[in-house]
Parts: sequence; structure tokens; C-alpha cells
Amino acid sequence: MQQRLILKILAGLTATVVIAVGALALMTRYNAPCEPAPPTAAGASGFTANLQRCYGDVDIVTLETLPVPELTPSEVLVRVHAASVNPLDKHFLHGTPYLLRLANGLNAPKSPRMGADFAGTVEAVGTDVTLFAPGDEVYGVANGAFAEYVVRNETGGMALKPANLSFEQAAAMPVAAITALQALRDKANVQPGQHVLINGASGGVGSYAVQLAKAMGATVTAVCSGRNAELVRALGADHVIDYTQEDYTEGNTRYHAIVDMVGNRSISAMLDVTEPDGVLVAVGNMKMNNWWGPLARPLHALVRSPFVSQSLEPLMAMTTAEDLTVLAGYAERGELEPFIDRRFTLTEVPDAIRYLERGRTRGKIVVNVAQ
Repeated sequence: MQQRLILKILAGLTATVVIAVGALALMTRYNAPCEPAPPTAAGASGFTANLQRCYGDVDIVTLETLPVPELTPSEVLVRVHAASVNPLDKHFLHGTPYLLRLANGLNAPKSPRMGADFAGTVEAVGTDVTLFAPGDEVYGVANGAFAEYVVRNETGGMALKPANLSFEQAAAMPVAAITALQALRDKANVQPGQHVLINGASGGVGSYAVQLAKAMGATVTAVCSGRNAELVRALGADHVIDYTQEDYTEGNTRYHAIVDMVGNRSISAMLDVTEPDGVLVAVGNMKMNNWWGPLARPLHALVRSPFVSQSLEPLMAMTTAEDLTVLAGYAERGELEPFIDRRFTLTEVPDAIRYLERGRTRGKIVVNVAQ
């Protein structure tokens, strides 16, 4: 009798969990309609920003006028000169993977502001700010970079712009270059003389990874299409593999570290060409699904890691002022230079995202804000 009761309770709990998960799935997949923009007060000063008031394709993006925000004591107001486009921008636009919505808003985004990477000039500072002053040239990550102004806490992801880079070059760095830096330095612990393979070497993260690995003293093999071979050689790659002609996982070379931005080879195949004490860093995944998206590959690596001799390292990069300063140092020493594929204006942000979604970007896409 007691056993039957326990089984009924377990069955009830299981049914409850299944129903809850199913309900959550339905909730997260639903896109609320776009809300209209609130009216702008007559005579109010403002600035132009690209907004998404719902989830969807690029045709939902609107260019609107927002009031210039009042700063808290610890905040900095930056006039944006340039921004850049990242894969995360299209994920926020579409609300995929659906897990993203648990933090960003289930059926519509909590914040309609778009864009992350920026470079610009400090316009004003809060009363307690000591790290920055009006006129400082800065770069970093902030919510709403596809606009004429952003606001950032002074201790957040912002640092002084590399002195030798233009605003558009600096705007092309933060998310992608920090991802490459943390993959090589923190996950792979790259040392001089080691052999590193970069899979997806001509993309945003890959183009920085090639340069940083060389700056760290590694021998670099870059995997890309044949049309990008000249580019990655110019960035410093010692060897180039055209993935359309050759499968690097079938070669005889063993690598201390593989940094994978593409996910077009199985983890088992990549481990076959990774040294027994080497490192495989899973950054991205070309094969997307609406539930896990780019998280699928890193999660697979995390689950597989205890069963192999190599280190399988998933990477979810975090933007910090300290790492932006480190990157500025590389740039000012001539060891890191952004490669810009195409430039768009603030009114062309939807076109910039469309171009990114084609999946053939070389280096970075930049949005020029201040003309």
C-alpha cells in the first residue's frame, strides 16, 4: 500500500514537471506584438537610437528619439562615435536561444535598446566618478550601443580607447577581442613555442585569436576558406588550412590548443589532433537551434570533459575593464589590429544585422554613428 502511494506521488510529481516544462516552452516561444513608441514630449531634447520593442526579424527595428538620461553619481554618459555588430545582437533580436529569454524577457525584451560594442567620447560624468572625465576617449560594452549615446557605470566594461586606433577600430574590438583573449590566456594558457589551431580564423573572434596567439609566442595554424587565406596570413598565421580542401582533424599535426569558433567537426575528431595534455576551447557553434543556440557546444564540452585526458573548456566570455586595458596595450604595441569587413550608418543597423546573418563576415562589421 505504501509503495503504491509512493509511486502515485512520483507519478504526480513527474506529470507536474512535464506540464511545467511544457508550459514554459510554450511561454518562451510566444512573441508578443511590438508595442508602439511612447510619445515624445514637445520641445524635449533627445538622441537617436535603434530599438526593438518585440522579438522578431530585422524589420521590427525602429529608429526613435529618446530623452538624454540623467546620470546617477557613479555613471558616465558617452557620445558614441562608432559601434560594431556581434552574433549576440542577432540572438537578442530574435530572442533565441529561448533560454536567453529567461533573463532578457519571456515574450518581449525588457530593454528595447540594441547593440553592445561602442567607442566614443565621455560627455558627462556623475558626481562620484573619478576614473573618467569629459573629453576622454573610451571604448567598451554597454546596453544600447546602436545609438548616439550610452550610459555606463564607471567600474563596468569600459576603458580608455587605444591611442593609436580610430573610433571605428576601437568599437570593433570589445566582445570579439575579449573572447579571443580569455580563450587563449585563461582557458588554453598559451605559452611561447606551443602550437595553436584557430578554427574559424577569419571571423570576428578568430581574427583576433590569430593575432593574440602570435603575440603570446605560439605557432598558429588558421582554418578558414581559401578566399580568406591571404587575410589570415596577413594577421600572422604561420600555417593556413582551407577547410573546403582539407580536414585538419585528419592530419598528422598535434596541437597544444584548439580554439573552435565553428563547431563543424566533432569533439572526438578534434581531440584526436589535440595533445594528450592539450586544451580544446569550445567558443561557438555553426549549427544553431532555437533552444540552446551557441550554448550547445560549450555544454557538450563540459559534459564530456571528465572522460578525456585533454582539458575541454567551454567559454562564456565576460567583459571587464581590466581586459579592455590589456587589449589596448596589445593594440598600442602594434600586436593587435582590427580588420573591418564593412561599414554601415546608424540608420542602416538592420542592413548590418542582415549582413552578419549571411555568415560570411570577415573580421568585424562597424556602425558609424557620429558622421
